[in-house]
Amino acid sequence: MRVVFILFGFCWSYLSWAGINDEAKHIFARQYFSAWQATQTPDATESDIDAYLALLTDDVGYQHLPYVPSGLRRANGKIEMKKGLMYYLGTTASYKATLDNVIIGHNVIVLQYRTVVSGIHPDTQLPTALNYRSVDVLEIYEGKVAVIRHYSE
Repeated sequence: MRVVFILFGFCWSYLSWAGINDEAKHIFARQYFSAWQATQTPDATESDIDAYLALLTDDVGYQHLPYVPSGLRRANGKIEMKKGLMYYLGTTASYKATLDNVIIGHNVIVLQYRTVVSGIHPDTQLPTALNYRSVDVLEIYEGKVAVIRHYSE
């Protein structure tokens, strides 16, 4: 019986994402990117973080090699994500990200973007200034982001 429920869940996830046209998927990708950007700006608020988190599953997995080696989904993934975002809230003096490319695939969105950011690192209290390129691979489940794999310098 459990196999039937797992299979049904997989099929429902596939059909719900597969049934959405590419333009709607691109709109979701841009909505995700805008919500992410809002969490990074100097005037970001907890409400911005909550709006971003609304796009994620409760058990979201996050991976950023080499810092976070596992991208496995965890029951408290969204709670952990909020804790991390709140830790860095208000630490940027300036933030700009430019979306270069969006690739839509089977249950996946790939975002390629450039970031220029400066601020004070919360661990060291030292000024930081970064300019880097990133690729985020977003795995989609039932219309929400279930796994984020972040690749950057």
